[in-house]
Amino acid sequence: MPDIAAVKTALAAQRIETPSWGYGNSGTRFKVFAQPGVPRDPYEKLDDAAEVHAYTGVAPRVALHIPWDRVDDYAALAAYAKDRGLELGAINSNTFQDDAYKLGSVCHPDPAVRRRAVDHLLDCVDIMDATGSTDLKLWFADGTNYPGQDDVVARQERLAACLAEVYGRLGEGQRMLLEYKLFEPSFYTTDVPDWGTAYAHCLALGPKARVVVDTGHHAPGTNIEFIVALLLRERRLGGFDFNSRFYADDDLMAGAADPFQLFRIMYEVVRGGGLAPEAGVAFMLDQCHNIEAKVPAVIRSVMNVQEATAKALLVDRAALAAAQREEDVLAAHAVLMDAFATDVRPLLGELREEQGLDPDPVAAYLRSGRQERIAAERAVGAQAGWGA
Repeated sequence: MPDIAAVKTALAAQRIETPSWGYGNSGTRFKVFAQPGVPRDPYEKLDDAAEVHAYTGVAPRVALHIPWDRVDDYAALAAYAKDRGLELGAINSNTFQDDAYKLGSVCHPDPAVRRRAVDHLLDCVDIMDATGSTDLKLWFADGTNYPGQDDVVARQERLAACLAEVYGRLGEGQRMLLEYKLFEPSFYTTDVPDWGTAYAHCLALGPKARVVVDTGHHAPGTNIEFIVALLLRERRLGGFDFNSRFYADDDLMAGAADPFQLFRIMYEVVRGGGLAPEAGVAFMLDQCHNIEAKVPAVIRSVMNVQEATAKALLVDRAALAAAQREEDVLAAHAVLMDAFATDVRPLLGELREEQGLDPDPVAAYLRSGRQERIAAERAVGAQAGWGA
């Protein structure tokens, strides 16, 4: 049986990065919904992120999105984060909200548009230098809507050339994390549609380039844990964007749609040594909370990832290995199901109490009255959201 003390130690050491955009207004392609108390600038986003960390104890890193989180002084923003017990995490680029990118960014047939996109990515590396961030996270909306619209191989060549230029700008200890997405917004082809495409580009670039697995970016029925296991084996798993989806989007809270899938993913992470700091796996949330209150939703998402991790750590790996050696299919499956069926909430509650935290972070936050206070304090001014 797993050593409970060791399980607690691993859970206490886990770090989950929250997204700045998860605290701002968001919605669907049809409507962005405003909520009371939403931050008005990146500093207030950090204030909210500090609350998430204060109640969970495992979320000290905050990802930024440029230009949504653009400020005049990034060193000052990093200092502000540090004062609140935080650090700035991945710098996320945006090459999809400019009119020039209608036909693509780094894959666009026009060299001037590609230059514009690369200059933005290089600007993001400058921001990494200023903030101390180690990760540049890239997601490209590039693709085509119609057969014959563009040469799909030529687009891959353009992508490779642009990535190589940005990769060459990375400094010591900095990485490029390349994300993939099956589709959206393009209807016919996507230029980085799957883990294989991302992996191929990362291999060509070098050891500082790794793949990001967004748990919502796959076709129905995809065995995501297999992808995770293979990338871990190849030492090319750079991180996760945790979220859930039911149909085709990816912004629901982590673990909301299929907690068993999240458990299976986290088991492969545990089995492959992905929790160790030297593995370099960033556990990030990538969510937009459209109808639920922002801070409690982020807290809940962190808790869901913690619960999946706890169950993965409780898998009796010796018993599983024995069943596999004996070719006992049912016994092997039962070992995993036993761990998944375990109610780990008491274990995590006990761990939080040992850390001086409330065993129920969401309830504790709601009791604090802060949600009502920020609704009053932030009643005046432009709220942050997509594009702001």
